[in-house]
Amino acid sequence: MLKNYFKIAIAVLLRRKFFTFISLFGISFTLTILMTSTALVDNILSASYPDYKRDQMLFVTRMTKKNSKEGWINSSSLSLYFIKRYVSTLKVPDKIAFYSFGNSANSYVNNKKISLEFKFTNDVYWEATEYKFLEGKPYTRQQIDNAEFVAVISERTKKSYFGDAAKVVGKYIELDNVNYRVIGVVKGVPRTNRNFFGDIYLPYTVSKTKNEDQGLMGNFGVALVGKSKADLPAMRSEYEKMLSKVPREKDYDKLYAHADGAMEGLSRNLFGNDDSAGFGKMTAILSGVVLLFMLLPTINLVNINITRIMERSSEIGVRKAFGASSKTLVYQFLIENIILTLLGGILGVVFSFIAIYVFNQSGFTPDFEGSLNFTVLSIGLGLCLIFGLMSGVYPAWRMSRLNVVAALKVN
Repeated sequence: MLKNYFKIAIAVLLRRKFFTFISLFGISFTLTILMTSTALVDNILSASYPDYKRDQMLFVTRMTKKNSKEGWINSSSLSLYFIKRYVSTLKVPDKIAFYSFGNSANSYVNNKKISLEFKFTNDVYWEATEYKFLEGKPYTRQQIDNAEFVAVISERTKKSYFGDAAKVVGKYIELDNVNYRVIGVVKGVPRTNRNFFGDIYLPYTVSKTKNEDQGLMGNFGVALVGKSKADLPAMRSEYEKMLSKVPREKDYDKLYAHADGAMEGLSRNLFGNDDSAGFGKMTAILSGVVLLFMLLPTINLVNINITRIMERSSEIGVRKAFGASSKTLVYQFLIENIILTLLGGILGVVFSFIAIYVFNQSGFTPDFEGSLNFTVLSIGLGLCLIFGLMSGVYPAWRMSRLNVVAALKVN
């Protein structure tokens, strides 16, 4: 019986190619957008190169001072003073890595300008992360203490600055009129990973900025790394206790500098505030958007299926006249719809692979390596199947209520 239904379904789909194309396009396009978006978000939030320990990390990247009486707010990244004076006193974290944001300069090679983003770090930065060194090694604490002008560069920087040179360790790279000796080359990090992206990494002690300023704001962020994920509550508790003891500056009565996980930080920036990470709000909004996005092709399918039914009313009438029950016809129609939906799902998977591959190779976000999330893929295919059933129920119900005379009369 199922084999016959399958043959009939394929014949029907081939008979009305335009409707079939519209239906398959809607399903596959929806799934492709969903999977491509998920690949981008997954790359940003999941533990990936070079911070594979992300699930045992807390990040502090923003500080906000507030005058609640006057409504003044001042917000920025952390100062090196705040990190060394307060954060470095924490005992629970296994490692405390810090790094700067937003430093960029131009360099010139053969009269060609190259814009490079550089990042100042401490030596623990290299222990907290797992960069892949293609050449050389990271700078040491001794080199930082000596303020040596050494640099670790990305593979992309090596290619743009030194061309096709096989080895560049020991060579010099000029940045902002200062020559740095290259001591290491690492595999690049995509710009989407704000905490760890950089074209050049330098010891923080060679910075021209006066980092000895005793303000709380600057351009640094810090990563607290526990020995395991189980350390996160204790790390957070110790950090908040430390933060409560930081003196409030004049004119400000509240101080916020949250130690958040990667997901929590993103949620707070997009949907939350200093009092709430907004995780529930983010979940509700994103779920609503995804549900609405999936419902659109479902509604489209319902409309197309109703049109199909009306066009096939003579067929339905004849089959009923020869004894086919409404139940049999409903089964047939639902199976046709499920087959159509699954074909759209399969095409969506193929298009998703192609879209992610093209995005990875496009250079739009250098060093980005997105991939399909198979958990989301399974959920997406499951939703396709559910919505396929849903989009077939109403048309099937309409069809079951047609009587023989009315069906033949329509024709």
